[in-house]
Amino acid sequence: MLRKIVLFVIMLLPLAAAAQLPDFTELVEKQGPTVVNISTTQTVRNPLGTPQIPQLQEDDPFYEFFRRFIPSPGPREFQSNSLGSGFIISNDGYILTNAHVVEAADEITVKLNDKREFKAKVIGSDRRTDVALIKIEASGLTAVKYGDPNRLKVGEWVVAIGSPFGFDNSVTAGIVSAKGRSLPQENFVPFIQTDVAVNPGNSGGPLFNMRGEVVGINSQIYSRSGGYMGLSFAVPIDVANDIATQLKTTGKITRGRIGVVIQPVTKELAESFGLPKPRGALVSSVEKGSPAEKAGIEAGDVILKFDGKDVNSSEDLPRLVGGSKPKSKANVQLMRNKAARDVTVVVGEMQDEARTAQRQQRRGPGGKPPSEPVSRFGMTLSEPSAEQRSQLKITGGVLVEDVQGAAARAGIRRGDIILAVNNQDVKSLEGFGQLMGQFEKGRIVALLVRRGANALYIPFRIE
Repeated sequence: MLRKIVLFVIMLLPLAAAAQLPDFTELVEKQGPTVVNISTTQTVRNPLGTPQIPQLQEDDPFYEFFRRFIPSPGPREFQSNSLGSGFIISNDGYILTNAHVVEAADEITVKLNDKREFKAKVIGSDRRTDVALIKIEASGLTAVKYGDPNRLKVGEWVVAIGSPFGFDNSVTAGIVSAKGRSLPQENFVPFIQTDVAVNPGNSGGPLFNMRGEVVGINSQIYSRSGGYMGLSFAVPIDVANDIATQLKTTGKITRGRIGVVIQPVTKELAESFGLPKPRGALVSSVEKGSPAEKAGIEAGDVILKFDGKDVNSSEDLPRLVGGSKPKSKANVQLMRNKAARDVTVVVGEMQDEARTAQRQQRRGPGGKPPSEPVSRFGMTLSEPSAEQRSQLKITGGVLVEDVQGAAARAGIRRGDIILAVNNQDVKSLEGFGQLMGQFEKGRIVALLVRRGANALYIPFRIE
Protein backbone atom coordinates (compact mmCIF):
# COMPACT_ATOMS: atom_id res chain seq x y z
CA MET A 1 0.00 0.00 0.00
CA LEU A 2 2.79 2.40 0.97
CA ARG A 3 4.56 1.64 -2.27
CA LYS A 4 1.43 2.54 -4.28
CA ILE A 5 1.12 5.87 -2.43
CA VAL A 6 4.76 6.74 -3.13
CA LEU A 7 4.36 5.93 -6.82
CA PHE A 8 1.20 8.03 -6.98
CA VAL A 9 2.97 11.03 -5.42
CA ILE A 10 5.90 10.67 -7.82
CA MET A 11 3.48 10.69 -10.75
CA LEU A 12 1.86 13.88 -9.47
CA LEU A 13 5.12 15.82 -9.04
CA PRO A 14 5.53 16.76 -12.75
CA LEU A 15 1.88 17.87 -12.83
CA ALA A 16 2.38 20.05 -9.74
CA ALA A 17 5.52 21.61 -11.23
CA ALA A 18 3.73 22.29 -14.51
CA ALA A 19 0.85 23.93 -12.68
CA GLN A 20 3.24 26.48 -11.18
CA LEU A 21 4.77 27.51 -14.51
CA PRO A 22 3.09 30.42 -16.31
CA ASP A 23 1.01 29.96 -19.43
CA PHE A 24 1.83 32.54 -22.11
CA THR A 25 -0.62 31.40 -24.75
CA GLU A 26 -3.40 33.89 -24.01
CA LEU A 27 -0.95 36.79 -23.76
CA VAL A 28 0.65 35.93 -27.11
CA GLU A 29 -2.73 35.49 -28.80
CA LYS A 30 -3.95 38.90 -27.65
CA GLN A 31 -0.74 40.90 -28.04
CA GLY A 32 0.71 39.26 -31.16
CA PRO A 33 -1.20 41.61 -33.53
CA THR A 34 0.42 44.65 -31.86
CA VAL A 35 3.94 43.57 -32.84
CA VAL A 36 5.39 44.39 -36.27
CA ASN A 37 8.38 43.40 -38.35
CA ILE A 38 10.51 46.29 -39.64
CA SER A 39 12.83 45.98 -42.63
CA THR A 40 14.97 48.83 -43.88
CA THR A 41 16.92 49.57 -47.03
CA GLN A 42 19.84 51.93 -47.15
CA THR A 43 21.98 53.01 -50.11
CA VAL A 44 25.62 52.70 -49.08
CA ARG A 45 28.13 54.67 -51.09
CA ASN A 46 31.62 53.22 -51.39
CA PRO A 47 33.86 55.80 -53.05
CA LEU A 48 36.87 53.50 -53.03
CA GLY A 49 35.17 50.39 -54.40
CA THR A 50 37.39 47.30 -54.62
CA PRO A 51 41.08 47.28 -55.62
CA GLN A 52 41.51 48.43 -59.20
CA ILE A 53 43.89 47.38 -61.95
CA PRO A 54 46.71 49.91 -62.46
CA GLN A 55 46.77 51.76 -65.74
CA LEU A 56 49.14 49.44 -67.66
CA GLN A 57 49.70 48.79 -71.32
CA GLU A 58 48.62 45.37 -72.63
CA ASP A 59 52.19 44.46 -73.50
CA ASP A 60 53.38 45.26 -69.96
CA PRO A 61 54.61 42.02 -68.23
CA PHE A 62 52.49 42.80 -65.16
CA TYR A 63 49.27 43.45 -67.12
CA GLU A 64 48.22 39.78 -67.27
CA PHE A 65 49.00 39.29 -63.57
CA PHE A 66 46.75 42.16 -62.44
CA ARG A 67 44.01 41.17 -64.91
CA ARG A 68 43.86 37.61 -63.57
CA PHE A 69 44.29 38.13 -59.82
CA ILE A 70 42.93 41.60 -59.04
CA PRO A 71 39.12 41.87 -59.34
CA SER A 72 37.55 44.53 -61.47
CA PRO A 73 36.25 47.62 -59.69
CA GLY A 74 33.15 46.93 -57.59
CA PRO A 75 30.03 49.06 -57.56
CA ARG A 76 30.31 52.49 -56.02
CA GLU A 77 26.80 52.08 -54.52
CA PHE A 78 24.99 49.07 -53.13
CA GLN A 79 21.86 48.35 -51.10
CA SER A 80 22.16 47.40 -47.43
CA ASN A 81 19.20 45.69 -45.75
CA SER A 82 18.48 45.21 -42.05
CA LEU A 83 15.71 43.83 -39.87
CA GLY A 84 14.15 44.82 -36.57
CA SER A 85 10.92 44.86 -34.61
CA GLY A 86 8.45 47.39 -33.29
CA PHE A 87 4.99 47.69 -31.77
CA ILE A 88 1.86 49.70 -32.47
CA ILE A 89 1.05 52.39 -29.88
CA SER A 90 -2.01 53.97 -31.53
CA ASN A 91 -4.87 52.81 -33.74
CA ASP A 92 -3.86 55.27 -36.48
CA GLY A 93 -0.41 53.80 -37.13
CA TYR A 94 2.18 55.23 -34.75
CA ILE A 95 4.87 52.66 -33.95
CA LEU A 96 7.72 52.59 -31.42
CA THR A 97 11.05 50.95 -32.20
CA ASN A 98 14.78 51.47 -31.60
CA ALA A 99 16.58 54.41 -33.16
CA HIS A 100 19.35 52.14 -34.44
CA VAL A 101 16.79 50.05 -36.35
CA VAL A 102 15.72 52.94 -38.62
CA GLU A 103 18.83 55.12 -38.47
CA ALA A 104 19.98 56.34 -41.92
CA ALA A 105 17.34 54.18 -43.66
CA ASP A 106 16.24 55.30 -47.14
CA GLU A 107 13.16 53.09 -47.09
CA ILE A 108 11.27 51.48 -44.18
CA THR A 109 8.78 48.66 -44.64
CA VAL A 110 6.48 47.57 -41.80
CA LYS A 111 4.86 44.14 -41.95
CA LEU A 112 1.91 43.50 -39.66
CA ASN A 113 0.90 40.27 -38.00
CA ASP A 114 -1.74 39.72 -40.73
CA LYS A 115 1.00 39.96 -43.45
CA ARG A 116 -0.06 43.42 -44.68
CA GLU A 117 2.87 45.68 -45.56
CA PHE A 118 3.16 49.46 -45.36
CA LYS A 119 5.84 52.03 -46.08
CA ALA A 120 6.72 54.00 -42.96
CA LYS A 121 8.17 57.44 -42.32
CA VAL A 122 10.30 58.46 -39.35
CA ILE A 123 8.62 61.05 -37.13
CA GLY A 124 11.78 61.40 -35.05
CA SER A 125 14.44 59.49 -33.15
CA ASP A 126 16.64 59.94 -30.12
CA ARG A 127 20.06 58.29 -30.12
CA ARG A 128 20.67 58.86 -26.40
CA THR A 129 17.80 56.58 -25.41
CA ASP A 130 17.76 54.57 -28.67
CA VAL A 131 14.04 55.27 -29.19
CA ALA A 132 12.38 56.12 -32.51
CA LEU A 133 8.79 56.96 -33.49
CA ILE A 134 7.62 55.96 -36.98
CA LYS A 135 4.23 56.19 -38.72
CA ILE A 136 2.33 54.13 -41.27
CA GLU A 137 -0.85 55.21 -43.07
CA ALA A 138 -3.35 52.77 -41.58
CA SER A 139 -6.36 52.79 -39.27
CA GLY A 140 -8.20 50.43 -36.96
CA LEU A 141 -4.98 48.83 -35.76
CA THR A 142 -4.61 46.96 -32.48
CA ALA A 143 -2.43 49.00 -30.09
CA VAL A 144 -0.55 47.90 -26.98
CA LYS A 145 -1.43 48.83 -23.42
CA TYR A 146 1.23 50.49 -21.29
CA GLY A 147 2.32 49.03 -17.98
CA ASP A 148 4.25 50.64 -15.13
CA PRO A 149 7.95 49.62 -15.15
CA ASN A 150 8.29 50.91 -11.60
CA ARG A 151 5.97 48.12 -10.43
CA LEU A 152 8.16 45.42 -11.95
CA LYS A 153 9.82 43.14 -9.43
CA VAL A 154 13.11 41.33 -9.86
CA GLY A 155 12.25 37.69 -10.52
CA GLU A 156 8.95 38.52 -12.24
CA TRP A 157 8.12 36.74 -15.52
CA VAL A 158 8.28 38.80 -18.73
CA VAL A 159 7.77 37.99 -22.43
CA ALA A 160 9.40 39.33 -25.61
CA ILE A 161 7.82 39.13 -29.05
CA GLY A 162 9.83 40.08 -32.12
CA SER A 163 11.58 38.97 -35.29
CA PRO A 164 14.99 37.53 -34.37
CA PHE A 165 16.98 36.83 -37.55
CA GLY A 166 13.81 37.67 -39.50
CA PHE A 167 11.62 34.95 -37.97
CA ASP A 168 8.39 36.90 -37.48
CA ASN A 169 6.38 36.74 -34.26
CA SER A 170 8.90 34.71 -32.28
CA VAL A 171 8.09 34.49 -28.58
CA THR A 172 10.66 34.15 -25.78
CA ALA A 173 10.20 34.39 -22.03
CA GLY A 174 12.27 34.85 -18.90
CA ILE A 175 12.46 36.86 -15.71
CA VAL A 176 13.48 40.36 -14.70
CA SER A 177 17.13 40.02 -13.62
CA ALA A 178 17.67 43.56 -12.35
CA LYS A 179 16.28 47.10 -12.60
CA GLY A 180 17.85 50.51 -13.07
CA ARG A 181 20.96 49.21 -14.82
CA SER A 182 23.40 51.79 -16.17
CA LEU A 183 25.40 50.87 -19.26
CA PRO A 184 28.50 52.58 -20.65
CA GLN A 185 27.58 55.76 -22.57
CA GLU A 186 23.91 55.19 -21.71
CA ASN A 187 23.47 57.14 -18.47
CA PHE A 188 20.06 58.58 -19.44
CA VAL A 189 18.30 55.19 -19.34
CA PRO A 190 17.66 53.03 -16.24
CA PHE A 191 17.62 49.76 -18.21
CA ILE A 192 15.54 46.71 -17.28
CA GLN A 193 17.83 43.68 -17.32
CA THR A 194 16.23 40.33 -18.18
CA ASP A 195 17.31 36.83 -19.14
CA VAL A 196 14.79 36.76 -22.00
CA ALA A 197 16.40 35.44 -25.18
CA VAL A 198 16.94 38.49 -27.42
CA ASN A 199 18.85 38.25 -30.70
CA PRO A 200 19.49 40.44 -33.77
CA GLY A 201 16.08 41.34 -35.15
CA ASN A 202 14.45 41.54 -31.71
CA SER A 203 15.64 45.14 -31.37
CA GLY A 204 12.72 47.53 -30.99
CA GLY A 205 10.25 44.84 -29.99
CA PRO A 206 8.08 44.98 -26.86
CA LEU A 207 8.73 43.47 -23.44
CA PHE A 208 5.43 42.42 -21.82
CA ASN A 209 4.54 41.70 -18.23
CA MET A 210 2.17 38.85 -17.42
CA ARG A 211 -0.82 41.21 -17.60
CA GLY A 212 -0.10 41.76 -21.30
CA GLU A 213 1.16 45.33 -20.74
CA VAL A 214 4.27 46.71 -22.41
CA VAL A 215 6.91 47.58 -19.82
CA GLY A 216 9.92 48.10 -22.08
CA ILE A 217 11.53 48.13 -25.52
CA ASN A 218 14.12 45.40 -26.09
CA SER A 219 17.20 47.36 -27.04
CA GLN A 220 20.53 45.67 -26.33
CA ILE A 221 22.23 42.44 -25.38
CA TYR A 222 25.51 41.78 -23.66
CA SER A 223 27.45 39.39 -25.85
CA ARG A 224 30.99 38.36 -26.67
CA SER A 225 29.90 36.39 -29.70
CA GLY A 226 27.16 38.61 -31.17
CA GLY A 227 24.44 36.20 -30.04
CA TYR A 228 22.33 35.83 -26.91
CA MET A 229 24.29 35.07 -23.72
CA GLY A 230 21.65 35.51 -21.03
CA LEU A 231 21.84 39.29 -20.57
CA SER A 232 19.23 41.46 -22.31
CA PHE A 233 18.40 45.12 -21.68
CA ALA A 234 15.16 46.97 -22.31
CA VAL A 235 14.35 50.70 -22.26
CA PRO A 236 11.55 51.28 -19.69
CA ILE A 237 8.31 52.18 -21.45
CA ASP A 238 7.79 55.36 -19.41
CA VAL A 239 11.14 56.68 -20.71
CA ALA A 240 10.24 55.66 -24.27
CA ASN A 241 6.75 57.14 -24.05
CA ASP A 242 8.12 60.50 -22.90
CA ILE A 243 10.47 60.51 -25.91
CA ALA A 244 7.63 59.55 -28.26
CA THR A 245 5.39 62.31 -26.91
CA GLN A 246 8.07 64.95 -27.44
CA LEU A 247 8.86 63.69 -30.94
CA LYS A 248 5.17 63.67 -31.89
CA THR A 249 4.39 67.14 -30.54
CA THR A 250 7.60 69.10 -31.17
CA GLY A 251 9.75 66.90 -33.40
CA LYS A 252 12.74 67.20 -31.06
CA ILE A 253 13.94 66.19 -27.61
CA THR A 254 14.77 68.67 -24.86
CA ARG A 255 16.74 67.70 -21.78
CA GLY A 256 17.78 69.58 -18.72
CA ARG A 257 21.35 70.28 -17.69
CA ILE A 258 22.99 72.09 -14.78
CA GLY A 259 26.63 72.12 -15.93
CA VAL A 260 28.53 69.86 -13.54
CA VAL A 261 31.02 67.04 -14.01
CA ILE A 262 30.38 64.28 -11.49
CA GLN A 263 31.96 61.05 -10.34
CA PRO A 264 30.95 58.15 -8.08
CA VAL A 265 31.37 58.39 -4.30
CA THR A 266 33.58 55.48 -3.31
CA LYS A 267 33.95 54.10 0.20
CA GLU A 268 37.22 55.99 0.62
CA LEU A 269 35.80 59.27 -0.71
CA ALA A 270 32.74 58.91 1.53
CA GLU A 271 35.10 58.59 4.49
CA SER A 272 37.09 61.66 3.49
CA PHE A 273 33.91 63.75 3.04
CA GLY A 274 32.36 62.60 6.30
CA LEU A 275 29.51 60.58 4.75
CA PRO A 276 28.25 57.56 6.71
CA LYS A 277 28.13 55.47 3.52
CA PRO A 278 28.89 55.87 -0.21
CA ARG A 279 25.95 57.67 -1.82
CA GLY A 280 25.21 60.68 -3.96
CA ALA A 281 27.09 62.25 -6.87
CA LEU A 282 30.41 63.99 -6.21
CA VAL A 283 30.85 67.23 -8.15
CA SER A 284 34.41 67.29 -9.51
CA SER A 285 34.04 70.52 -11.52
CA VAL A 286 31.45 73.19 -12.28
CA GLU A 287 31.13 74.87 -15.66
CA LYS A 288 31.65 78.63 -15.69
CA GLY A 289 28.39 80.52 -16.02
CA SER A 290 26.34 77.32 -15.74
CA PRO A 291 23.07 76.98 -13.79
CA ALA A 292 25.00 75.06 -11.12
CA GLU A 293 27.52 77.88 -10.63
CA LYS A 294 24.74 80.48 -10.47
CA ALA A 295 23.00 78.36 -7.82
CA GLY A 296 26.18 78.22 -5.74
CA ILE A 297 27.13 74.58 -6.33
CA GLU A 298 30.89 74.05 -5.95
CA ALA A 299 33.47 71.39 -6.74
CA GLY A 300 33.61 69.02 -3.80
CA ASP A 301 29.87 69.14 -3.10
CA VAL A 302 28.10 65.79 -2.89
CA ILE A 303 24.60 66.00 -4.37
CA LEU A 304 22.24 63.81 -2.33
CA LYS A 305 18.84 64.86 -3.70
CA PHE A 306 17.61 66.54 -6.87
CA ASP A 307 14.09 67.95 -7.05
CA GLY A 308 13.03 65.85 -4.08
CA LYS A 309 14.35 62.56 -5.51
CA ASP A 310 17.20 60.64 -3.91
CA VAL A 311 20.54 60.46 -5.71
CA ASN A 312 21.72 57.09 -4.46
CA SER A 313 24.56 56.86 -6.97
CA SER A 314 26.21 59.12 -9.52
CA GLU A 315 24.28 57.37 -12.34
CA ASP A 316 21.00 58.71 -10.94
CA LEU A 317 21.79 62.41 -11.37
CA PRO A 318 22.01 62.59 -15.21
CA ARG A 319 18.63 60.85 -15.48
CA LEU A 320 16.97 63.18 -12.99
CA VAL A 321 18.47 66.34 -14.47
CA GLY A 322 17.94 65.20 -18.07
CA GLY A 323 14.29 64.48 -17.33
CA SER A 324 13.72 68.00 -15.97
CA LYS A 325 12.23 70.71 -18.13
CA PRO A 326 14.56 73.53 -19.11
CA LYS A 327 13.88 76.77 -17.16
CA SER A 328 12.20 74.84 -14.34
CA LYS A 329 13.41 75.30 -10.77
CA ALA A 330 14.73 72.35 -8.78
CA ASN A 331 15.80 72.06 -5.17
CA VAL A 332 19.21 70.44 -4.72
CA GLN A 333 20.21 68.94 -1.39
CA LEU A 334 23.96 68.56 -1.00
CA MET A 335 26.73 67.94 1.51
CA ARG A 336 29.55 70.48 1.79
CA ASN A 337 32.32 70.35 4.37
CA LYS A 338 30.36 67.70 6.28
CA ALA A 339 27.30 69.97 6.55
CA ALA A 340 24.01 69.59 4.66
CA ARG A 341 22.57 72.52 2.73
CA ASP A 342 19.93 73.22 0.09
CA VAL A 343 20.21 75.35 -3.04
CA THR A 344 17.76 76.11 -5.85
CA VAL A 345 18.94 75.70 -9.44
CA VAL A 346 17.22 76.93 -12.60
CA VAL A 347 17.64 74.04 -15.03
CA GLY A 348 19.27 74.83 -18.36
CA GLU A 349 18.85 73.07 -21.70
CA MET A 350 21.25 70.45 -22.99
CA GLN A 351 22.82 71.45 -26.27
CA ASP A 352 23.37 69.15 -29.21
CA GLU A 353 26.27 66.72 -28.80
CA ALA A 354 27.99 68.26 -31.80
CA ARG A 355 28.33 71.55 -29.96
CA THR A 356 30.39 70.16 -27.09
CA ALA A 357 33.61 72.03 -26.50
CA GLN A 358 36.92 70.66 -27.70
CA ARG A 359 39.32 69.31 -25.14
CA GLN A 360 42.18 71.52 -24.07
CA GLN A 361 45.69 70.17 -24.28
CA ARG A 362 47.24 69.15 -21.02
CA ARG A 363 50.60 70.76 -21.63
CA GLY A 364 51.84 73.74 -23.60
CA PRO A 365 54.17 73.41 -26.59
CA GLY A 366 57.20 74.14 -24.45
CA GLY A 367 57.70 76.19 -21.35
CA LYS A 368 59.79 74.87 -18.52
CA PRO A 369 58.23 74.66 -15.06
CA PRO A 370 59.39 77.58 -12.91
CA SER A 371 60.74 75.29 -10.19
CA GLU A 372 62.73 72.08 -9.98
CA PRO A 373 60.69 68.89 -9.57
CA VAL A 374 60.26 67.60 -6.01
CA SER A 375 59.65 63.98 -5.04
CA ARG A 376 56.86 63.56 -2.45
CA PHE A 377 54.30 60.86 -1.59
CA GLY A 378 55.39 58.67 -4.51
CA MET A 379 55.06 61.54 -6.99
CA THR A 380 57.58 63.75 -8.75
CA LEU A 381 55.97 67.19 -8.66
CA SER A 382 56.61 70.60 -10.21
CA GLU A 383 54.70 73.83 -10.63
CA PRO A 384 52.90 74.39 -13.97
CA SER A 385 54.34 77.00 -16.25
CA ALA A 386 52.56 80.31 -16.80
CA GLU A 387 51.58 79.11 -20.30
CA GLN A 388 50.10 75.89 -18.93
CA ARG A 389 48.14 77.78 -16.29
CA SER A 390 46.83 80.17 -18.91
CA GLN A 391 45.74 77.34 -21.21
CA LEU A 392 44.05 75.41 -18.40
CA LYS A 393 42.65 78.58 -16.77
CA ILE A 394 44.06 77.74 -13.35
CA THR A 395 45.93 79.89 -10.86
CA GLY A 396 47.74 77.24 -8.82
CA GLY A 397 48.20 73.50 -8.54
CA VAL A 398 51.17 71.16 -8.85
CA LEU A 399 52.03 69.09 -11.91
CA VAL A 400 52.69 65.35 -11.59
CA GLU A 401 55.88 64.65 -13.58
CA ASP A 402 56.17 61.01 -12.53
CA VAL A 403 54.26 58.62 -10.29
CA GLN A 404 54.90 55.33 -8.51
CA GLY A 405 53.99 53.35 -5.40
CA ALA A 406 50.90 54.42 -3.45
CA ALA A 407 50.16 57.32 -5.79
CA ALA A 408 50.13 55.03 -8.83
CA ARG A 409 47.91 52.53 -7.01
CA ALA A 410 45.49 55.34 -6.13
CA GLY A 411 45.07 56.13 -9.83
CA ILE A 412 47.15 59.32 -10.13
CA ARG A 413 48.77 59.63 -13.54
CA ARG A 414 51.70 61.46 -15.07
CA GLY A 415 50.45 64.79 -16.42
CA ASP A 416 47.76 65.24 -13.74
CA ILE A 417 47.59 68.60 -11.97
CA ILE A 418 46.64 68.45 -8.29
CA LEU A 419 44.43 71.47 -7.57
CA ALA A 420 43.23 70.85 -4.00
CA VAL A 421 43.59 68.62 -0.94
CA ASN A 422 40.28 68.04 0.86
CA ASN A 423 38.91 71.14 -0.93
CA GLN A 424 41.81 73.33 0.21
CA ASP A 425 43.43 74.96 -2.81
CA VAL A 426 47.01 74.06 -3.69
CA LYS A 427 48.89 77.26 -4.53
CA SER A 428 52.44 75.92 -4.85
CA LEU A 429 54.76 72.99 -4.16
CA GLU A 430 55.41 74.32 -0.68
CA GLY A 431 51.69 74.78 -0.08
CA PHE A 432 50.97 71.21 -1.19
CA GLY A 433 53.50 69.89 1.31
CA GLN A 434 51.99 71.96 4.11
CA LEU A 435 48.46 70.79 3.34
CA MET A 436 49.47 67.14 3.24
CA GLY A 437 51.49 67.58 6.43
CA GLN A 438 48.31 68.37 8.38
CA PHE A 439 47.18 64.75 8.19
CA GLU A 440 48.42 61.69 10.02
CA LYS A 441 49.79 58.64 8.23
CA GLY A 442 47.03 56.27 7.15
CA ARG A 443 44.54 59.10 6.70
CA ILE A 444 42.59 59.18 3.41
CA VAL A 445 42.42 62.58 1.73
CA ALA A 446 40.57 63.64 -1.44
CA LEU A 447 42.87 65.06 -4.10
CA LEU A 448 41.14 67.23 -6.71
CA VAL A 449 42.99 66.44 -9.93
CA ARG A 450 42.82 68.18 -13.30
CA ARG A 451 43.19 65.62 -16.11
CA GLY A 452 42.98 67.09 -19.59
CA ALA A 453 39.80 69.15 -19.77
CA ASN A 454 38.17 67.33 -16.85
CA ALA A 455 38.55 67.34 -13.08
CA LEU A 456 38.01 64.46 -10.69
CA TYR A 457 38.55 63.54 -7.06
CA ILE A 458 40.97 60.74 -6.22
CA PRO A 459 41.06 59.19 -2.71
CA PHE A 460 44.68 58.99 -1.55
CA ARG A 461 45.93 57.27 1.58
CA ILE A 462 48.93 59.00 3.13
CA GLU A 463 51.77 56.54 3.78
